[in-house]
Amino acid sequence: MELELEFDHIGLKTDEKKEDENWVESTRVWVTDPKTHPFHIEWLRYEPDSPVKGDLREKPHIAYRVKDLQQASKGLEALLEPFEVGGFVRAGFYKTKDGAVVELMQYLKGENMWFDKKH
Repeated sequence: MELELEFDHIGLKTDEKKEDENWVESTRVWVTDPKTHPFHIEWLRYEPDSPVKGDLREKPHIAYRVKDLQQASKGLEALLEPFEVGGFVRAGFYKTKDGAVVELMQYLKGENMWFDKKH
């Protein structure tokens, strides 16, 4: 069975506050909406007490939309087990055999949704 991947965004770490950041409590990180960036870049600004460590925090990641997160992640090393974000997507972070960091995203609702701006 061939894996179906559709590019979603690339995630890059920053120490600078960006416009329209959104707060993710579970990982204690501020993120921007890559759908509003012309090159689909998601900026990530970690709080000092973020539980995210190692490659996941230090390396850039590339994110793909998948139809079945469990199937798509088979054989990959989990860096952050799948979790739900904002009620619209289930995402997990993985390390490939050659060391790249990938985010696999299974949309639960429309793929054009993003964060609720409550924080």
